[in-house]
Amino acid sequence: MNKILYPLAFLAVIPALVHADATSSRLERVLQKGSLNVCTTGDYKPYTFLKEDGQYEGIDIAMAESLAASLGVKPTWVPVTWKSLPDEMNAGHCDIAMGGISVTLKRQQKAWFANVLDQDGKIPLVRCEDVRKYQTVEQLNTASVRLIEPAGGTNEAFVHSHLPKGTLTLSDNVTIFQKLVDKKADVMITDASEALYQQKRYPKLCAVNPKKPLQYGEKAYMLPRDDSSWKMYVDQWLHLSKATGEYQQIVSQWLAVKK
Repeated sequence: MNKILYPLAFLAVIPALVHADATSSRLERVLQKGSLNVCTTGDYKPYTFLKEDGQYEGIDIAMAESLAASLGVKPTWVPVTWKSLPDEMNAGHCDIAMGGISVTLKRQQKAWFANVLDQDGKIPLVRCEDVRKYQTVEQLNTASVRLIEPAGGTNEAFVHSHLPKGTLTLSDNVTIFQKLVDKKADVMITDASEALYQQKRYPKLCAVNPKKPLQYGEKAYMLPRDDSSWKMYVDQWLHLSKATGEYQQIVSQWLAVKK
């Protein structure tokens, strides 16, 4: 009798296990709650910026709104810092993290990434009068060069690993550019995309060799680990956004190379 009952009892449990596995996906939870928790720093133009009126703008803010619309839900902005981002993701506070995030193996240890958005790389952003002075790592890696970076991101990490002899000051990622203009610092190492955007806003600043970065890099959206269903949805949405030209249209509104 027991030999018959045990298999029957196990078969009865299978549908419940399958249902539990399906609803455990972030995709199902986002659909059920009707909102998409988007973690973003709000300090990294042209990707994410928190304005004085409390509204966000930028390339990845527009893309987050597109992703939410594809799901029929509303985006909910979750403020994070660059230092806290991996832990916030690991704690389950983010359905997705967006805002010019660079792919690194250290971040990959705590989270997954959607398919690559674009290639990018680290370059110097300097006053235009100093472009020839700061072309190479050798020129940058001296104590006389005053470097300035936001704390906790890949820009600071690059300075520590490649420019240890430079004099580094940490700052917020909003006032850095005016400090460069005011000669309170000499160089900011940043992604080519940010440098190209900021040189439009600050005519005295120039991106140095944006097509020949000092270090190769990629940007992608960060996702919770071990959720294949959610990653597959985000990847497919991103593929279609690029295939239809939506992504390129959003990017073109923010980025341009100085003539």
